[in-house]
Amino acid sequence: MKTLLATFILLLTFNPLFAQTSLHEIGLSNGPYAVGFTHYTSHDSTRLYSRILDYTKEKIPRPITTSIWYPSEEKVNGLSPVTVKDYVRILAEEEEWEYLPDYYLLDWFRDLPNSPQNQQHLIEKSTAYFDLTWSDGSHPTVIYSPSYQASSVENFALCEYLASHGYVVISSPSRGADTRYLEGGTVKELETQARDIEFLIDKAIQIPSVNPKKIAAMGFSFGGLSNVLSQTRDNRIKAVVSLDGSIKYAYKTLQESLFFKIENANVPFIHMAQKDIPKEVLKSDNLDESLNNEFAFFEELSQNDAFQLKFLHMTHSYFSTFGLLFGNRDPRQDHADSLIMESYGIVAEYTLNFLNAYLQNQSEAIQYLNSSPEENKIGTGYLTIKRNEITKKASFDFSDFNDLTKADDYISINETYDSLKSIYPDLELPEGKLNYLGLQLLYNRETTPKSIRVFEFATQIYPTSANLFDSLGEAYLYQGDTSMSIVNYQKSLDLNPQNENAATVLKRLKGVNN
Repeated sequence: MKTLLATFILLLTFNPLFAQTSLHEIGLSNGPYAVGFTHYTSHDSTRLYSRILDYTKEKIPRPITTSIWYPSEEKVNGLSPVTVKDYVRILAEEEEWEYLPDYYLLDWFRDLPNSPQNQQHLIEKSTAYFDLTWSDGSHPTVIYSPSYQASSVENFALCEYLASHGYVVISSPSRGADTRYLEGGTVKELETQARDIEFLIDKAIQIPSVNPKKIAAMGFSFGGLSNVLSQTRDNRIKAVVSLDGSIKYAYKTLQESLFFKIENANVPFIHMAQKDIPKEVLKSDNLDESLNNEFAFFEELSQNDAFQLKFLHMTHSYFSTFGLLFGNRDPRQDHADSLIMESYGIVAEYTLNFLNAYLQNQSEAIQYLNSSPEENKIGTGYLTIKRNEITKKASFDFSDFNDLTKADDYISINETYDSLKSIYPDLELPEGKLNYLGLQLLYNRETTPKSIRVFEFATQIYPTSANLFDSLGEAYLYQGDTSMSIVNYQKSLDLNPQNENAATVLKRLKGVNN
């Protein structure tokens, strides 16, 4: 396990060449929402924990410090945004130095060296605001898992970006099983972080603005190993984003967990990897050459859409905002700051499109994922893409379609159909099956609204079906909406003047209305 620990440390180590970066220069294009931010601590009473630097034998319930970015429609004119210093204060709190004076923030922690550049970073303004009003609606949610022993806010720019596009993003720090400190990325620590992810999901689904059926897991480095384990044992996770996750570098550790089963890794998966490490760096840092090319986990995936991207201007630490801002560049292998920051922006774009495709069923997002970088107006030489060809050839039938759409209560049935048709152009939804599905839902008062959504969709697919309009009329009548029932029975009769049922019901309904 010492080898695994060395790999994590070397991948995250910063070398003495100052970076010239800023949040403004990263240039992420935020979406239509203002970004709210809140931070608090919960406790998992099922696990015990020690604050090791308090030098006490006291055990307390495991603290889960939680950072949440969320969409808001509140006007932010005149409000003060969250600063980078605010985020670093949260890092200090999570390192259990919550009373550390601000003047020590850049002297106390190994990865935050005190330099003029980093002092400037502290006063930069983010795009988030403390405690804005939550946006109405039911939003898709991302559970973010940080890198090895890192802060919940290490990737705040990406989290803000996703929140501005309508996502709730929830994160907690990467902590050891018993104390703040990890001991080498052991199986025990892997399972601990997976449990933290599941704890956050439990809390998330209690938030009114969170859609419990649209949850994804996203992780960087060690967090990208833990979120895979959590997904394989928690079916609430519907997609996984790996930001150069250690699922590529430490798959054997995952396989040692009794909770892991590869057949359960069955949701859409995207891995965004660092560029190849030069041979001289591998040799001097005592790293295995397999880091560049082997990805056993990806090769074993067989039942899900999977994407493997390699970013040709990024090394490992720059997949996080803290690494991008505070990390010193490695003169042996790092590329120009402008290329690194532009690449981070592309990482954000692919993350958003992946989530839009698999949590929101957006056809344009699916098209983006299946297009070349050049077709997506990305310059040449920024990344390569490998797709899981097995899943691209897989069939998709009516039952698959129904399983997917009923998970959303048929609310996005039209969008889901459009997205799937772009992937599976041969997808067929027989008229008779749609009719029977709607009827099955109709006579249960709890599912009657779902039957109407199914019939409305079916009449768009089959606009000349008198039978479907007859069923839609019956559904509205069963719900008590006489006017809409008349509209659809009349449409059925217009399409088929021999429809005696429609004629009889219309005569009765119009008589009642008169």
